Amino acid sequence: MQSLAQLQERLAAAFGPAKPQDVRTAEDSLQPVAGPRTIQRKKSLVSLWLGGAGILAAALLLILGQAGGPLLFSIGLAAIAIALITYVVVSRHKAKALPKKQTGGVATSEAAELFANVHDVLGDITVTRSIDRRIIGANATFRRLTGRLKPEGQTCEEIGIAFRPGAEPHRFDVEISTLEGQRIFVWHDVVTRDPANGNLLIQSIARDVTNERLTAQAREEARQKAEYNSAAKSRLLATVSHEIRTPLSGILGMTHLLAQAQMTQEQQNYLGGIRQSGHALTQLVEDLLDFSTIEVGRFQLRPRSESLRQLLESVVEMLAHRAHEKDIEIGATVSSDVPEFMSFDPARLRQVLFNVIGNAVKFTQAGGVFIRATLSDEDLVITVTDTGPGMTAEEQSRIFGEFEQGGTMVEKSGGTGLGLTISARIMREFGGSLTVASEKGKGSEFTIRFPAGITEEGRGRRKGLLAGNTVVLLAPAGAARAAIAETVTALGGACHLVEDGETARETLLYMAGRGQRPTDIIIDHRLSAEFASHLADRTDIAALGLRKILLVNPEERNAHALDLFDAWLIRPLREQSLIDVLRGRMRGMEKRDALNDNQPGFSASIPEASLQRGLNILLGEDDPINAMLVRAMLEKGGHAVRHVEDFDSLLDGALSENGSRPDIVISDLTMPGGEGVDMIGRLRGHERRLDLVPVPVIVLTADKRDESRRAVLLAGANRVMIKPVDPIRLLTEVQAVAALSARRAEAL
Repeated sequence: MQSLAQLQERLAAAFGPAKPQDVRTAEDSLQPVAGPRTIQRKKSLVSLWLGGAGILAAALLLILGQAGGPLLFSIGLAAIAIALITYVVVSRHKAKALPKKQTGGVATSEAAELFANVHDVLGDITVTRSIDRRIIGANATFRRLTGRLKPEGQTCEEIGIAFRPGAEPHRFDVEISTLEGQRIFVWHDVVTRDPANGNLLIQSIARDVTNERLTAQAREEARQKAEYNSAAKSRLLATVSHEIRTPLSGILGMTHLLAQAQMTQEQQNYLGGIRQSGHALTQLVEDLLDFSTIEVGRFQLRPRSESLRQLLESVVEMLAHRAHEKDIEIGATVSSDVPEFMSFDPARLRQVLFNVIGNAVKFTQAGGVFIRATLSDEDLVITVTDTGPGMTAEEQSRIFGEFEQGGTMVEKSGGTGLGLTISARIMREFGGSLTVASEKGKGSEFTIRFPAGITEEGRGRRKGLLAGNTVVLLAPAGAARAAIAETVTALGGACHLVEDGETARETLLYMAGRGQRPTDIIIDHRLSAEFASHLADRTDIAALGLRKILLVNPEERNAHALDLFDAWLIRPLREQSLIDVLRGRMRGMEKRDALNDNQPGFSASIPEASLQRGLNILLGEDDPINAMLVRAMLEKGGHAVRHVEDFDSLLDGALSENGSRPDIVISDLTMPGGEGVDMIGRLRGHERRLDLVPVPVIVLTADKRDESRRAVLLAGANRVMIKPVDPIRLLTEVQAVAALSARRAEAL
């Protein structure tokens, strides 16, 4: 838009500066050349006479004439005649002095000319047309652009101007072919009336918007291209994810089976390297997919009521084997003011915890990692403290950047540098934050903070569950000991820490002598020899009636005799297990579920076939390596497996008659013969038509997208498991699904 000052400058440049002496009125043309004062005085007299003073004077003389005699009356009549004649003469002279009207009613006043000239300067088109759309007049810009020097009498369409209706009335997009190429104008029509003859006219103004439209078109094309590229990237990542996960499932599964065989120590080391590389590649795929989802703005939280304590314990258990392999400790505790249930997205919080705690374990070479969850006002605060190398201020400033990694070259090779970046973005989606405080050589502390969505079912407090328990903990200083001590205290019990057998004996006897009778002693397996030497065979200690509990790592639980102990616990400790043992409800740790106890790195053996009823399983898998792997897992678990390689055969087998229907179907989501979702729908439809009991279906897929999982479950599947599949988790899910199906069949 042109400012007023710019418009004045352009008008001056086009027409020259206006001068006061150039402006003359019709009255000026009646006066002879004289001095300024004389001219002004004469103009005033003429204006006064024409404004009615002459008529008034004549009327006054006429009245006096009637009273004073014929002479004055005659003079009055003469004055009236002179005034009328003067008025007519001056009016005609004014009409001659003003611009004449052209034939056809076209306005040619200075205002119209100025209007056209202004728009010429601005590069706009102005056109005046009659009501039948014939051009009456146009400015120089219109004539230049159309090449028509005399467009009068023609219509715009005859000249070759194309009109496209716009969203608003009387507004059009107009294309004009010019010597400079095709140009686009925004054209406005206004209906006016010719002041000379009263005819209706169409006054049009158009502005060149070619450059703006080309820029907008380029932006739109760039946006569409970016969206297409983003969608293509998502499709590529989904495809690559599937193609990578499928062989990864075979690699990791075979390493698990190979670990059950007899091998030398050297072979076990090689196998461990293969497994570690496989898990690193799996994490790389996960990070890339999550990063892509966040980048394209498709990241969504799905909060629900969950137990934060159980979630935290499961993550710590998943990472415990890494810590124990490095001979460092790991432990977690949840403050008693943290409710049992809160509203949050458990999958995303698990991802953040796994990244942050995993990083702490990765960079800590001595000492341990300690995790503490508390409430601060309305926020949940989870701190992860390690005794690693720490970071400089410069390293802290870029630790949450994309593809940023710290540590040695070996440590950098173990990841993508995306874990903390993704975690920080997830916490921002939570409405919280992920921060770090560190000092070089003294370790680091990461803080996860977000608003705690406390549900009604989570209002209860856990404090007081161990009221009345007085525990002596014989364990080396470290994260594990601190976690147990804080947990016992948080639940209302008392805990006394000792680090050797002699001190433990003295503490127990001292407490008994003061009437503070201890109820339990927990012995870390690393100090079991101290217990055997100073406490196990002492009659004074036996007289106290203590409950003696051994705390052991999961990978070493079969290496210690339990005859000296009343119960045992697995480290890292679950709060519920601690409560059950200290309250005397169980002698040892319950068997841990597959999800928590058998994450990558746990080498627990597959359950014996005698421990569970063998099932008839129909397996659909077109990849021979994965088929061999899953079949071996299931057969080692005591099940009978029939293998097919396409959906048609799978459907026939699932609907077979004469009592040969399988107890359960396990199928890949992608096989020849169609799509997995369609196959499940067809299966459920045939079962309803034939009045058959639905066979349980577990789907194995490398597609981790939530929409894919929902589609499979809505089609009728019972479980969806992501590849690579952990063997023991698969066996556990098979048993759980089969048992649930059996109960439903009995109910029917």
